[in-house]
Amino acid sequence: MGKGWAIALHGGAGDIPINLPQNKKEPRESALLHCLQLGISALKNGRSPLDVVELVVMELENHPLFNAGRGSVLTTEGTVEMDASIMDGKTKKCGAVSGVKTVKNAVSLARLVMEKTPHVYLGFEGAEAFAREQVVETANQSYFITPANVERLQQAKEANRVQLDYTRPIAKEVKVETHIANGDSQIGTVGCVAVDADGNLAAATSTGGVVNKRIGRIGDSPIIGSGTYANTYCAVSCTGVGEDIIRGTIARDVAALMEYKGLSLKEATSYVIKNGAPEGTFGLVAVSATGEIAMPFNTTGMFRACASQDGYSEVAIH
Repeated sequence: MGKGWAIALHGGAGDIPINLPQNKKEPRESALLHCLQLGISALKNGRSPLDVVELVVMELENHPLFNAGRGSVLTTEGTVEMDASIMDGKTKKCGAVSGVKTVKNAVSLARLVMEKTPHVYLGFEGAEAFAREQVVETANQSYFITPANVERLQQAKEANRVQLDYTRPIAKEVKVETHIANGDSQIGTVGCVAVDADGNLAAATSTGGVVNKRIGRIGDSPIIGSGTYANTYCAVSCTGVGEDIIRGTIARDVAALMEYKGLSLKEATSYVIKNGAPEGTFGLVAVSATGEIAMPFNTTGMFRACASQDGYSEVAIH
């Protein structure tokens, strides 16, 4: 039985400049606070954690300042390929999509995969065809392509790199700048985790990927057990260098330490942050069935927010 509801969300982790200018910081903090309040009121109104994480991630996807949905970064071809996943802790039902180009809210399509198909994961043309069948809201590429992301792609191409904003290189042979000249690199992935007063848990994560990524590249966000995981112990959503998070099966490791080793959420997340992937590569948000919250990261910062039924709340970057 739970000890009250709790919610945590993130808008990306990485090498966020300590002196991030106010005009870059403030709109993102406001957006995090707005999404947090949306989640809190949904939980207070008795919405299920699954509904809550979908709702919050949709709102983050609709915000052009985050790298998901409308603010998705561009592939090497100048197109958008979005990934998302969602998971219900009690049933372990989950859904994921990759390479979505026209769907406004990839997280909702992931939920439809979970609820309307016998599958967990649909990608690319198959995911697009399923979206048409389900009549979800779509938009043409111009809706997703922001001027800031066109500029980011241009800079990444000029430097001949795959740009993981706010994070370090994904491969030794690929030169990666940690952030572009004006300190306004895109924030990473978005995600949300929630638990209700009965201890029901859910997690969801959504992303546009990395700047100048190869067509068809898939990161950790849609991979159950890597970027997203929920069971009866905890719910976890990760952000950072997708390749490292996949190699470390980060989200599942947190849950496994609680399930098999009896660790608390704080102990499990601390252990995984130290040992799961290299320093400077990732962060996560997590809640436990008893309403604990953890938001650790091994990067310079992570855009994050959380609240619990006992009145605690926080919006932070560094």
